[in-house]
Amino acid sequence: MTDPLDVTEKLGAHEVAAWLRRHPRFLQQFPDLALSLVVPREEGPAASLASYQLDVLRDKNRELSRRLQELFANAQENERLAVRTHQLTLALMRQTSAADTLRAMAASLAEDFHGDLVRVVLFAAVDGLDDAEWLQTIARDDARLAPFRDAIASGEPICGRLHPDKNALLYGARAEEVQSSVLLPLPGVGLLAVGSRDPNRFFPGMGTLFLRMMGEALTTALARYG
Repeated sequence: MTDPLDVTEKLGAHEVAAWLRRHPRFLQQFPDLALSLVVPREEGPAASLASYQLDVLRDKNRELSRRLQELFANAQENERLAVRTHQLTLALMRQTSAADTLRAMAASLAEDFHGDLVRVVLFAAVDGLDDAEWLQTIARDDARLAPFRDAIASGEPICGRLHPDKNALLYGARAEEVQSSVLLPLPGVGLLAVGSRDPNRFFPGMGTLFLRMMGEALTTALARYG
């Protein structure tokens, strides 16, 4: 007669593992066995299964807490951006001329949104802005705007590092200071650019909802003086 223990001893590790996978609640019936099992750690001495499971749960809890903090931080930042965008829209609506509207936009982008270099390119001249160093007037069919044709046609914001040709036109002698940019086409009006010395400030794939809102607010405000 075969001893049951002998049969058990002949079971290989793979068979035991397969059986446990088919019976995941097995250790609930034998909690003392769960406490006596030894699980190897990546670092340091071995630990009991209960201790190992507790470590796993702690790691998961830390990861969930980290993700929750990121979501909370993103929500706070979006709220701040929403408030600033709303305040900007109101400020633009309060202006009484196209020149003042553009000045208000440039000032807000520099002060409230912390843009290092703000640049505006208009297709048509606006009275009262002859001394604005952040403004250029370039006709839409001017050859200098050739690098921007696709952006103007699509109307889509561009974020990240711009081609040197674009940087040279937008930022002139200070082009080398700019490591990342936002380029916002203004349909029928021109282009708006915000440059940063931080190469990671603006990057491809970043959200553009608030940028679009700001561009629409400026275009709508200027339309009153067209």
